[in-house]
Amino acid sequence: MKLVTYNIHYGIGLDGRYDVGRIADAVRGADVIALQEVTRANPNNEDHDMVAELGEALPDYFAVYGSNFEVDAGSRLENGRAITTTFQLGNMVLSKTPIHLSRNLLLPRSRSFEAMNFQRGALEALIKTPLGFIRCYSTHLDHRSPVERTGQLRFLRQRLLNYGFEGGGLSGVAEVGLPELPCPEAFVVMGDFNMLAGSPEYVEFAGRPDHEFGMPLTADLAVDAAARLAVAGADLVTWVDPKRPEDTSRHKCIDYVFTSASLAGSLKRLWVDRQAAGSDHLPVWAELA
Repeated sequence: MKLVTYNIHYGIGLDGRYDVGRIADAVRGADVIALQEVTRANPNNEDHDMVAELGEALPDYFAVYGSNFEVDAGSRLENGRAITTTFQLGNMVLSKTPIHLSRNLLLPRSRSFEAMNFQRGALEALIKTPLGFIRCYSTHLDHRSPVERTGQLRFLRQRLLNYGFEGGGLSGVAEVGLPELPCPEAFVVMGDFNMLAGSPEYVEFAGRPDHEFGMPLTADLAVDAAARLAVAGADLVTWVDPKRPEDTSRHKCIDYVFTSASLAGSLKRLWVDRQAAGSDHLPVWAELA
């Protein structure tokens, strides 16, 4: 089972070109795809409907999209008919098999001054895989404040661990004649976390290594697939500064694949596609077996 996460930067690569085709080429073949910064009516990419275009480029995938906000971008009356046009930005999950249930988790945020801050989210998708039912999340955290990221991860961690009690987006569907949906413990959380390994917000979500026994494997913490598989250094660069792409001091790992502790033993490989050119981020792949 192969998964990939990719912040696609509105479809614009380091060369300044918009090209959904090369984004689709970079993720095609994965069983589950998590995308961030998917937009509609975005003035930064000439108002492309990326949800529709990605659906056309990857027609053999089932997909869900969660917009984290909608802001008016030219709604108008034409010949007596209201035409609603909104700028949307959010996350997307695509799967080779049907998505049984999804919901968009809006993460806590605070009002900002002087620097832009917008609503972030984690799009949850319940998917049946060769490893059984798994909850897959496409996640995008705040880019400016470690305190805000800590709050967002604390909220997300509670949703992950309490899923069996809360029932996800829907429960009790036997009332309308549908089979009850499973509440699996297993999860994979992928995306752009805008944090460095070992930072306070990272520790909130995945813990820190013990001086004697290393990283704990416990049910209350997420497992960093890269740390589990000892992938590090230049092999783990996931973001390149678009203003200074040649400056390696500005290369960072801020995109991750996390799993539940129950899936840690299934992790086999993690790698970054260094050849992808469709964004300022790079796709992060993981393989479970």
